[in-house]
Parts: sequence; C-alpha cells; structure tokens
Amino acid sequence: MNLIVAVDAHWAIGLKNRLLVSIPDDMKFFRETTTGKVVVMGRKTLESFPGGKPLKNRVNIVMTANPAYQAGDAIVVHNDEELAEELAKYPSEDIYVIGGESIYRKLLPMCDVAHVTKIDYTYEADAYFPDLDKDPDWEITADSEEQTYFDLEYHFLKYERIK
Repeated sequence: MNLIVAVDAHWAIGLKNRLLVSIPDDMKFFRETTTGKVVVMGRKTLESFPGGKPLKNRVNIVMTANPAYQAGDAIVVHNDEELAEELAKYPSEDIYVIGGESIYRKLLPMCDVAHVTKIDYTYEADAYFPDLDKDPDWEITADSEEQTYFDLEYHFLKYERIK
C-alpha cells in the first residue's frame, strides 16, 4: 500500500482542515499518481475537497465513525474491519492513503511506499505526519531535483519501508 502527502520542514500537513500551501506541480503529481487508483481518507479530508465531493476517476474510500454518513459515490467504512474488507478487493499497489493525520497514523504501518513532497519552509499547523527521517524502518529511495514555486523550495521524495 502507498501513501501520498505534502509536508513542511517539521512534517506538518495542515491547519484548520486545510492544506498548508497549494503548489501546482504538487497538485499535478498527486492527480497523476492517484488517478485510476484507490484513495483512502478520513471524513474531514473528503470535506476539505471542493464541494466536499469525492475525487474524480478514483475509487474513494472514506473512513468515519458516523454510521449515517453519506458521501456521493464514495465507499464509506466505519471501522478497521470494514476498511480491511474493502481494501482486500484491490491490489495493494493501487491503494493510496491521502489523509488526514489520524488516517495516516492508522495506516502507515500497512504502507510500503510513501510519496512525500517535502517543502523547505515551516508553517503554522495543527496536523502532522510522522517524521519518516527519524523512523529506522523507512529510507529515501528517490529524490527529485530541487523544485521551486515562487520563493518556496521543495523536493519530491520516495520513501520505502526497509524489508
């Protein structure tokens, strides 16, 4: 299973249910990487999308404790067992965890690949991703050239779980 995330210099990912920054090339990378795949997210992540609608051209799986929650054509699961049952229907390499913080933390142990856009800047934030640089189970296996967006510098990194 994979995950995809954009983090700042301190592994922050959001503030008040919004991304810290919107970088067009990062959005393009996300779109190209996840289109035609399965994306797994929490309810608040889904609700942060335009119109609170599921992402087009993907299987959207939303995890929430609310048994009455509906989300368009998204598949809604309510616990770990329902999630495992749903994920078993798809090839692991086609599944991408896309947030937020609690979903990343819950599913990180099941992931083998992490696509991380690492932004060389520190933002005010209230949601964080675990620091893979400090986790001995993960290593960087690919690093892009330095990218820039106005005055921001960032890298597209690929981390893989050490077997």
